[in-house]
Amino acid sequence: MRYSKLFGKTIKEVPTGAEAESHKLLVKAGFIDQLMAGVFSFLPLGWRVHRKIEAIIREEMNNIGAHEVFLPTLQKKEQWLETERWNTMEPPLFKFKDRHGRELALGPTHEEVITDLARRFIQSYRDLPLALYQIQNKFRNEMRATGGLLRVKEFVMKDLYSFHETEDDLVNYFEKIKDAYHKIFKCCRLAAIPSMASGGAIGGTTTYEFQVPSPAGEDKILFCKDCRFAVTKGVEEIAAGQVCPQCKKANLEEISAIEIGHIFNLGTEYSEKMGATFTDAKGKQKPIWMGCYGIGLGRLMAAIVEVHHDDKGIIWPKAVAPYQIHLLAINIENPKVVKKTKDLYEGLQEKRIEVLYDDRVDVSAGEKLAVADLIGIPTRLVVSEESLKERGVEVKERNKKEAKIVSLKEFLK
Repeated sequence: MRYSKLFGKTIKEVPTGAEAESHKLLVKAGFIDQLMAGVFSFLPLGWRVHRKIEAIIREEMNNIGAHEVFLPTLQKKEQWLETERWNTMEPPLFKFKDRHGRELALGPTHEEVITDLARRFIQSYRDLPLALYQIQNKFRNEMRATGGLLRVKEFVMKDLYSFHETEDDLVNYFEKIKDAYHKIFKCCRLAAIPSMASGGAIGGTTTYEFQVPSPAGEDKILFCKDCRFAVTKGVEEIAAGQVCPQCKKANLEEISAIEIGHIFNLGTEYSEKMGATFTDAKGKQKPIWMGCYGIGLGRLMAAIVEVHHDDKGIIWPKAVAPYQIHLLAINIENPKVVKKTKDLYEGLQEKRIEVLYDDRVDVSAGEKLAVADLIGIPTRLVVSEESLKERGVEVKERNKKEAKIVSLKEFLK
């Protein structure tokens, strides 16, 4: 991609009211644009990152045998009345009437819809276990959307729902999900802490939030550095300074954190309310055991930026970076520099290496270098008169201070 043709350039102004570093940097670097409070457009750079995150999540969901579906955003009032959440959901549902006066809601989550599918398609214990997931828009009627992508009204979420014959099978699958989540977050270079939490509006007997320590986090967790026990503040009668209830060694510390995932052991709460049953091996009707597991993709993207940035801009992990190479030329008045840069650009494309080429001729070398630091692509290549004298190109990793000149032949290998 030539930077001159890229839609959504960097800007110098910090968004009004922006406090979180991820909010400031993602807007300034041209990844997102704010339409209104809590509602964002993903520009080409931002959408490339979003799609990389989506691919990481999809791979792990498929690896654990889950089937991908796509469920409706519009949801029926009748199903929400079955679970008694039509008037109790927090934040409240986005509700409206269609042209026939029928009341509908925009889906903030899909327990009702998926349980309805389960009660119609799952008949026997032979149909279990089953896991269905989707990656789809969600709508939350937040009182105060804040922190850029950290708390929004519209976002894309991966929500997985599992169905089981027994509680033991659900508990075993719960552990499999924990492992899958750790792989996802590790790939995004985030050290997530599973924290015991409240089920909130979703419910469930056992729930865990996956928390990333960050000053930008809205949540407070009590954390043990010795054994990594964690609990979200207020869930149990535990306070900072108390001895860890798990290892009995260290005192618990209170830290701010960003929730990037949440998993719920729902038991039979939804299946009992909505009549989702199966016939066991003895011919007896039993309620289906259920779990649900969510990851907000935009919030995960923001959390990556909160953890991986410096005073110059974003530092993207390679797995989610919009491009792998940021190529630019300085001394562009020299035709040899321009030709060598274009040749390198074409060579990288032939090798199917993702490259953003800053081909602008009306900006200074300093501005090009500043833009590269702000955008945060993992590897920067600079072609200059100096590099050509050494028959090479200057290579600098975004997360390192030093640059070095490498021969073009060696680099292309």
